Amino acid sequence: MADVFLSIGSNIEREKHIPSALKELEERMGTLTVSSVYESEAVGFEGARFYNLVAAFSTELPVSEVAKTLSEIENHHGRTRDSQKFSSRTLDVDLILYGDEVLQQGKLMLPREDIIRYAFVLEPLAEIAPNRKHPVIGESYADLWAKFDKTGVKQWRVGSVSNIS
Repeated sequence: MADVFLSIGSNIEREKHIPSALKELEERMGTLTVSSVYESEAVGFEGARFYNLVAAFSTELPVSEVAKTLSEIENHHGRTRDSQKFSSRTLDVDLILYGDEVLQQGKLMLPREDIIRYAFVLEPLAEIAPNRKHPVIGESYADLWAKFDKTGVKQWRVGSVSNIS
């Protein structure tokens, strides 16, 4: 069994897409552990604020099947793939960890570099897996978050998913 961690975000109809995506994920993957929801300014472009969170589950599915399922869930929520990297999204579901796998297959890179690059990924990950260690760096997510340069970070904890739906 692999412990899988996902970064989930939305800034288009976010109150609709985040709870709906979590429901679909739970139906397809089983019990989820879900962080608080964080609201943050758009990063890399001018746009509406995002809701972001991290969700985790355990699975026997291979990483390729998990990635395919996540893409299907994004598509069910109107995700278009012709947009720029930094743009508004109905739903963005990124596979950030698959157990302690370190790999690069096409566009899939694990662990995802966003973990140590963006507060909206690292803070919710540190919330639900504080003692888990980054498979490359070897430090816990709580320690990585404590050391993270928060200068200029515009991010607020909103609460649980039930607070936004």
